[in-house]
Amino acid sequence: MEIINAYGTWLVLITAAFGFFMAFGIGANDVSNSMGTSVGSGTITAKQAIIIALIFESAGAYLAGGEVTETIKSGVIDPTQFVDMPDVLALGMLSALFASGAWLFIATKMGWPVSGTHTIIGALIGFACITIGPSSVDWSTIGGIVGSWFITPVIAGLLAYTIFASIQKLIFDTEEPLKNAQKYGPYYMAITVFVLCIVTMAKGLKHVGLNLSNNETLVISLLISIVGMIFCHFYFRSKTFTAKARKGSFGSVEKIFSILMLLTACAMAFAHGSNDVANAIGPLSSVVSIVQNGGKIISGGDLAWWILPLGALGIAIGLIAMGQKVMATVGSGITDLTPSRGFAAQFATAMTVVVASGTGLPISTTQTLVGAILGIGFARGIAALNLTVIRNIISSWVVTLPAGAFFAIVIFYILRAIFH
Repeated sequence: MEIINAYGTWLVLITAAFGFFMAFGIGANDVSNSMGTSVGSGTITAKQAIIIALIFESAGAYLAGGEVTETIKSGVIDPTQFVDMPDVLALGMLSALFASGAWLFIATKMGWPVSGTHTIIGALIGFACITIGPSSVDWSTIGGIVGSWFITPVIAGLLAYTIFASIQKLIFDTEEPLKNAQKYGPYYMAITVFVLCIVTMAKGLKHVGLNLSNNETLVISLLISIVGMIFCHFYFRSKTFTAKARKGSFGSVEKIFSILMLLTACAMAFAHGSNDVANAIGPLSSVVSIVQNGGKIISGGDLAWWILPLGALGIAIGLIAMGQKVMATVGSGITDLTPSRGFAAQFATAMTVVVASGTGLPISTTQTLVGAILGIGFARGIAALNLTVIRNIISSWVVTLPAGAFFAIVIFYILRAIFH
């Protein structure tokens, strides 16, 4: 309590800086995933991807990222065990933020796509174990996370394989690929819009008071998808589209999937921004709440007005400064992508997110997308995969939790020494 009373303002300022650092890491690493396939397939340039991601990630973070007033994210540790030592919890949140930002920075420099969510969870485990003890950690949650390393990439990979195989059979492996693309394209659009509407309403807009039932979400998504299908049916047969396309051209067919992939990337970026900004501002809001309430730990409360914009700004600057490194790994390092392959990967990721949200599986969008891209590579044969890059990525996933814990422990002891 003495630290809270003596250094309350300093704690808030330092935590804000560390929260910004964490958001920077999320922008540099996690956000790059949503646009990596679009860049790698040649649909858009890296500069265009950064602009698009900035708009949708920032919109998701600022407009729909407000439900982070719970003291600790993900139910990893029990905050009530820190009631008698709020200063320890505050220093722990500081440590977790800086540790997560540091690991994301290192991973980004190496070009490894890692999970920001798993990083912050590892950091929380680290400081909880050295303060309260291992009993303060909900190890069943950790077991679910470890299981998700294997389950979600496999699910996404199988979905991506199936989607890409259907595209090959119905469109590319036919005598008239463009004609078949115009025929089946609207159906792919309908399915895509349906899944993306569910993702956006269930994950992206759940924080703004849009309390729809599952049936209402399904009906609204179905209606919007039908409108999308009708629009595409006429657009793909319009003079505007056919003027750009050459009969029987594979390049023209890929234009259709470029539209679908960009749509998917934008929706996933919005949903990602609304959810993952909480990894940076959740611990920050905890410290602000503790200081404002004189050391009392409460589970509710209003979010300070400046916290969400700080998180959105950190994500934006991280994406601009370092985003291209991980984009290159996801977009072209694992396997060569075309718009149709990129669409299959993005769409499989979106579908897996929907399934995981419904079952409560702790999911990493990063690992899901990488798994989907691997599925595309397998569909083309194992020779199409860069096994060295894949080995490095999987190794970085395994290291993420212990790395977050290690950095958090080191930073916690340093901070405690400074403030004592």
